[in-house]
Amino acid sequence: MPVARVTRTELVERVLAESERGRGGWIITANVDYLQRFVSSPDSRALYRQADCIVADGMPLLWACKLRGTPLPDRVAGSDLVWLFAEGAAQRGRTLYLLGGNAGAGERAAQILRARHPALRIAGISSPRVSNPPSAAELAALGAELERTAPDIVYVAFGAPKEELLIGALRARFPRTWWVGVGISLSFIAGEVKRAPRWMQRWGLEWLHRLVQEPRRLGGRYLGRNLPFTARVLCESALVGLRGGASAGAASGE
Repeated sequence: MPVARVTRTELVERVLAESERGRGGWIITANVDYLQRFVSSPDSRALYRQADCIVADGMPLLWACKLRGTPLPDRVAGSDLVWLFAEGAAQRGRTLYLLGGNAGAGERAAQILRARHPALRIAGISSPRVSNPPSAAELAALGAELERTAPDIVYVAFGAPKEELLIGALRARFPRTWWVGVGISLSFIAGEVKRAPRWMQRWGLEWLHRLVQEPRRLGGRYLGRNLPFTARVLCESALVGLRGGASAGAASGE
């Protein structure tokens, strides 16, 4: 899976500059769950390769790259980007659309973002029911709404892989729009779900903080699938590093 060597600041500047030139794109903020789908599912692999930039959201991806001899300069988490893009959009006259999330989370998140950045323009907010994968009728309705509001940046908060399927189906229709899958981040902004403390984020324990809050929903995914896969990835990355480093293509230099 190609992972861009880019900092949060560089990515935000790139997106805003491209938006001002009338060019859009798609950012995937990848964690272990994304990597596992990329490895195991040809359909997911083909879908993710359509993105313009894949960045490392999860700390295990940064650890793996370092072990392989291709260290990354920064963790680029979607939960941080939602704040940074809002700040940059307010400064440079770009518009945001908040799509998805729990009922009411988008409205509350918009209030908080506007309070912090009074110049921020929110093109629209909606949290429609979307199937997995999205139906033709759902895509048509969303497409009509986005054509009406014409946002520069869309936060898509349906969770993976639903949000990637939605973006993959709609992005060609909106070549001037930037798309970012943000998962639970609107609920973080709205205060509905607490994000892990900074020390847990630095030590790669954000998943544990989420697990304590939602054990029934996340237990099988985190403990049954992600932890064993993470151990395998780190072990294999260490072996690659011991053999002299990863190949030049192991991490992209975007």
